[in-house]
Amino acid sequence: MVENEKTNGLVSIIVPVYNAASFIEETIKMVCRQTYTDWELILVNDASTDNSTEVIRNVLKNGFSEKEQKDNSLMTSEVLNSKIILIDKPVNEGAAMARNTGIEKAQGRYIAFLDADDVWLPHKLEKELSFMEEKDAGFVFCAYEFGDTQAKPTGKVVHVPETLDYKRALSRTVIFTTTVVFDTNKLKKEDIKMPNVPSEDTATWWTILKRGEIAYGLDEVLAIYRRPEKSLSSNKFKAIKRIWFLYRNIAGLGVIPSAFYFAGWAFRAVERRI
Repeated sequence: MVENEKTNGLVSIIVPVYNAASFIEETIKMVCRQTYTDWELILVNDASTDNSTEVIRNVLKNGFSEKEQKDNSLMTSEVLNSKIILIDKPVNEGAAMARNTGIEKAQGRYIAFLDADDVWLPHKLEKELSFMEEKDAGFVFCAYEFGDTQAKPTGKVVHVPETLDYKRALSRTVIFTTTVVFDTNKLKKEDIKMPNVPSEDTATWWTILKRGEIAYGLDEVLAIYRRPEKSLSSNKFKAIKRIWFLYRNIAGLGVIPSAFYFAGWAFRAVERRI
């Protein structure tokens, strides 16, 4: 058991914010609509060059309209300011470092990651925390669905296995960052912090699992992955370079084992996206 065990049910939701002005107000509303209400939202502005900070500060200052509060379970300015923490970083350091800043600030027993342009369904936290308790797990994730540029579901669902250990994780990048929840009674904050490398999220999962932890998958769609139209074709080569880097530098595998796991990864990556 981790020292200084936390027994509260507070979830610290960490959102890296970089030029997310067109998404961030809806992201805040989406978190407010969660059926699980014991949360703090940590927005880490990674030196955005747009008006992301102004949008956030406006929400904190003015809250939501009475109609929105009534119709959508949204909140007043006073409540928002008690639940939302805005951190402005002076220098852009990337999503990994932004998440690590949020982890350092987090007060909750549970830590969840959410990207500003992705979507959580209203029961996301409630269902994952119930699943985490059922499995007595420290690391859970869930299924998700691809969305278009407007986050409208496309019907393409990524199903997840019931459990995922280190060896199985090497041949499939099935854990989507926006779906994970950690219990800091079982994992230290330092375990969850991300290295500043390409595909920092996958590197983190592998590092945790390599120590013998098991990740538990809830095969229910609770998140939408917003995918830009050009991302699939333009990022193929970058994805290949990133996964090869992870095999050689994070997993520490030789060329032949790397090639073996790469073949499995490539097959599942194509299967997941077509």
